[in-house]
Amino acid sequence: MAGETDLKKLLATMTPELRPGIHVFATLPPDAPVPDSLETVMLFREREGTTVIALEEEAKAAGLATVFHCRMVTLNIHSSLEAVGFLAAITARLAAAGIGVNPVSAFYHDHLFVPADRAEEAMAILRRLAEENRL
Repeated sequence: MAGETDLKKLLATMTPELRPGIHVFATLPPDAPVPDSLETVMLFREREGTTVIALEEEAKAAGLATVFHCRMVTLNIHSSLEAVGFLAAITARLAAAGIGVNPVSAFYHDHLFVPADRAEEAMAILRRLAEENRL
């Protein structure tokens, strides 16, 4: 399963889904283990440390200092990891509205982390973008 690569089809058929809960970003020192009790949404290791995305209540329970209270939007279209321009088109549209976004691409879907207080606005923009590409 390689996923969709056609940009017009990706934009036209994506169905954004606002996932429940407030997510946060946290970082751990490079050699620190991830707390066993923490169920992460994403884990990424960099030289400077390990970035963790998790639900806010779980991160706080694990004693992590957190930043960027956000909502997770899943773009329900199986996009190819080689698709060109999909996230660029989406992030440009959100940027035009002054909405910051942290995108994460996984094997099946792309996910957007948007400020919690602007999540509904981001959803409306994404639905409009999909509709425009169906015309």
